[in-house]
Amino acid sequence: MSIVNKNLAFPALMNEIFNPDWFGGEQVQVSNNNKLPAVNIKESDEAFELALLVPGRKKEDFKIEVDNELLTISTESKVETEKKENEVNTFQFRRREFSISAFKRAFNLPETINTEKIEATYENGILSFTLPKKEEALPKPKRLIALS
Repeated sequence: MSIVNKNLAFPALMNEIFNPDWFGGEQVQVSNNNKLPAVNIKESDEAFELALLVPGRKKEDFKIEVDNELLTISTESKVETEKKENEVNTFQFRRREFSISAFKRAFNLPETINTEKIEATYENGILSFTLPKKEEALPKPKRLIALS
C-alpha cells in the first residue's frame, strides 16, 4: 500500500491543471487485501447476526449455501462490453476502470445454530443474516428450588 502525501498546494495544483487525465488525477495504489466485504457479527441469547457490507449488488447476484455447518456467501458481477447490432455508441472511453468483481466468503457455524431457520435479507448495500440458536442452546430460565 502506498501513501500519497501532498504538503505543497502549488505543485499539486499545477499537476491538476496540466494533467490530461481530467477524470481521476493521480492513481493511488490501494492494498489488495480489500477484496472481501467487511463483516459484523453480533450474538444475543437467541441468535447470531451477521452483516456484510456489499454495496452495488442485486439480490439475484448472491449465491448463499449452508453445507455441514459451513455458510458460504459468493457473488460475481461483470461489466458487459459487447456491442449489439445496430447500436450506435456516441461515447469514446478516455478511461475505463470497471471490471469483474467477485468474492466468496465462508463461515464455520457452531453446532448450536439451527441451520434450517437461517434468514437473509439484502437492503441498502447490507447483506444481513439471522442465525437462530437451537432450543437446547438457549439459556434456561431461572428456577426456584424449595427447601424441604
